[in-house]
Amino acid sequence: MPSGLGGGVARPRASGPGLPGRWREPLRCAGAPALLGVALVLLAATAGAAVVGGGGGRKQDCLVVLDAPVNDPPARPRHVRCTDGDPACDADGTVDGVCSVEVRVCIASSFDPVCARSGVESILVDHSLDNGDPRFDPDFQAVAARIAADLSLPSAATDVCTGTVTLRIPIRGPLPKDRCRRGKKLLRLTGIPTDAQAPLDRDKLKLLCEPAADPCDPRDLFSGTFDRIERQIFAPSCAVGGCHDSQSRAGGLLLERAGAFSELVDRPPVNPAAAAAGWLRVRTLGNGSGDPETSYLHRKLEGDLESGMGARMPFLRAKLPRYLRELVELWILSGAPETGWVPGTD
Repeated sequence: MPSGLGGGVARPRASGPGLPGRWREPLRCAGAPALLGVALVLLAATAGAAVVGGGGGRKQDCLVVLDAPVNDPPARPRHVRCTDGDPACDADGTVDGVCSVEVRVCIASSFDPVCARSGVESILVDHSLDNGDPRFDPDFQAVAARIAADLSLPSAATDVCTGTVTLRIPIRGPLPKDRCRRGKKLLRLTGIPTDAQAPLDRDKLKLLCEPAADPCDPRDLFSGTFDRIERQIFAPSCAVGGCHDSQSRAGGLLLERAGAFSELVDRPPVNPAAAAAGWLRVRTLGNGSGDPETSYLHRKLEGDLESGMGARMPFLRAKLPRYLRELVELWILSGAPETGWVPGTD
């Protein structure tokens, strides 16, 4: 079974209540000379951020810390609650259905004078390996890559930070009647000390993205129907670890944004039974029309499959809600355009 941990090492999680990391001014990064200049430049770029330990006893909680625009709860900020488009926390400052939150990882911090930790052997990032983990997240992979590139672990340095990583937290929706709901993401790290007898430092950062408006207008969030399909269906349900991402390409199909359209429209499926039946992944008929009934994508989402044509998708997960399946059907009926809006999908 995949562990879901960066480095592939599974360790039990701490269960004690602990004392959450406290809000402090941005960390003054120092230590390793090769990183000092970079860290100081980044500090100026993230002046609105604050340092949090991420959870654990005060003396243990500075081995690994997080530098982020924490603001929730107000009395003791340790999480990020951002409204889409708010420049105080959403790095792109744009209402686009996604909060882009900038985060850095720092080691052996002096953010709390009670802290007395140094010597970091390694840092594990949950769900950062694209190894079939159904909760794999490319953002977490980027955090792990930045740690590997910037921190030169193992390290005895203090107050050293990585460069900035942008975590993208999409809102939920639009749902039926153009309702939008809060999105969330949870970053979990495990700091392993060089002293094998010392306790681990387990940290987490909860990030919430609130919609700018509810009801919400799909035209404010997406550039067109296919963009909506990519972001609202493929990204969370299909282009995930073990399925149709760049590492797995299940069924020979890639549904990541860079290649989804060319992989689908008027392309034959690799499934022998579907190919023998003359189906295409998405069949267009010309003159702005298409045929959902001989489109493998539509039939896989509906689960209306003949013998030998495989299982309904998403595999081993709940069936997509009807309004999302209808979104795909309307798109195909209108000739599966790459850009623009299909009536009834906005």
